[in-house]
Amino acid sequence: MFNQVKINNRKTAILITFFLVFIIALGWLFSLLLDSYWIFVFAVIISVTQAFISYWYSDKIVLFLSRAKPIKKEECPELYQIIENLCAKANLPLPKIYLINESQPNAFATGRNKKHSAVAVTRGLLERLGYKELEGVIAHELSHIGNKDILLSTVIVVLVGIISSVSQLFLRLSFWGGAGRGSKDDNQAGGIILLVLGIIAAILAPIAASLIQLAISRKREFLADSSAALLTKNPEGLAQALIKISQDPHPLITATNSTAHLYISSPFKGKQSQSWLIKLFSTHPPIEERIKALRKINV
Repeated sequence: MFNQVKINNRKTAILITFFLVFIIALGWLFSLLLDSYWIFVFAVIISVTQAFISYWYSDKIVLFLSRAKPIKKEECPELYQIIENLCAKANLPLPKIYLINESQPNAFATGRNKKHSAVAVTRGLLERLGYKELEGVIAHELSHIGNKDILLSTVIVVLVGIISSVSQLFLRLSFWGGAGRGSKDDNQAGGIILLVLGIIAAILAPIAASLIQLAISRKREFLADSSAALLTKNPEGLAQALIKISQDPHPLITATNSTAHLYISSPFKGKQSQSWLIKLFSTHPPIEERIKALRKINV
């Protein structure tokens, strides 16, 4: 388990670096195609600024997008008791605790490190889960904090968004002004080809970023499940919680494609979950596989 956490830490640094280089490379390509040096400068500035914002403020952005509000101990003493007990067992500082006023049972963890972390739960989670099931879910989220993958998960929300924004900017500029505006007549054919390639790159870039996002998310869910089972000594509690969460029909209104991977289970329900696009870019492994893995754990 310790070796897996160390691997996750290295992957975090590598992937964040890759995303930043990817954004800069897109800026260079688009500046070349649109014959504008300022697009490249803009991409570099955005990358540097985004790295700073992602590290220091991505958790606040995610909590804001999720409409999560701080919850006090006197408002939910049982939740605080579970979190305090598990933090003591895991040797973790107490995270900030937030409530999302939605009927779907779900939860996520965010933050940049153990000392600056937060756990957000929905109203539905508190209403529909029993004590042991709630304990399993909280242990899962605290495991994300203990395994040091919350920064990666939170930063990816912002980085995927910025890649999509840069790509959309290029598409709009290309249709406004075209590519290679300074080209001579005999180079117009080459300019058109470059423009087409640029448009293809602009379309595929967000897809590539999303594929990386979902690959990371699926692996970290299995690790957090096993860590939670070892922490609570009760794999069945989390297994039963996952069953209830997956069977709940209520949609999570505040969830988006960029934040869905943060939750313990996919927040998309009903017709929304049947979308071929949602299935293709699912950020969570099948619930059945997670439950099967949990029930194989001996504690």
